[in-house]
Amino acid sequence: MTYSVDLYWSFRSPYSYLAVKQLASLRRRWDFDIVPRIVLPTPLRDPDRVKRSMGPEWSAYVRKDAPRLAEMLGLPYALPDPDPLAMIDAEGGGREPAADQPMMMRLSRLGAAASEMGRGLSFIDEVASLLWSGQDWTADDALADAAARAGLDLEELERAVNRAPERFDAALEENAKALGAAGHWGVPTMVFAGEPFFGQDRIPVLLWRLRKAGMTEREG
Repeated sequence: MTYSVDLYWSFRSPYSYLAVKQLASLRRRWDFDIVPRIVLPTPLRDPDRVKRSMGPEWSAYVRKDAPRLAEMLGLPYALPDPDPLAMIDAEGGGREPAADQPMMMRLSRLGAAASEMGRGLSFIDEVASLLWSGQDWTADDALADAAARAGLDLEELERAVNRAPERFDAALEENAKALGAAGHWGVPTMVFAGEPFFGQDRIPVLLWRLRKAGMTEREG
């Protein structure tokens, strides 16, 4: 039996970065598959939710919590530079996403294309490591090298996206709808057998559920 987990995931989520590093490691040990389903960041998918429940207090908490989790896990952590999520000054103060999101759309479409090619997990793992390491991920061949480490050719991915960007945009939208149908809105959310597990701190619970269903360690 194949144990398959859908992973709803965003390039701009620090917790998605922390989750994929753990999941990729667990998958090497345990006999289950991970199907990445890329979604856009919450400020682009659901700006009203951000205004309702993800205000300054939430942002301040994440700035404290994500680095300490990374330290606990032994992972590097620095905010992406440049930030792929373009922000502008909002009327009345504060910041809001810009209407045009070239970097965020590029990464998300590439992730969807990598998933379609069957290398989605490796791609998001490598690109997340680049994004959240403090390096300039737009410099020289940084992104191409990350794609190569995932077993992919960046130019080939770009060509696939450029041939039909609207198809990958539709995939991103479909993933967002499926995330809601699964019972959550945030990322990372893992879904196994119709049951959602939200947040990187629920990975041990997911592993417990998979083992309860019969999952075993990989041979060798």
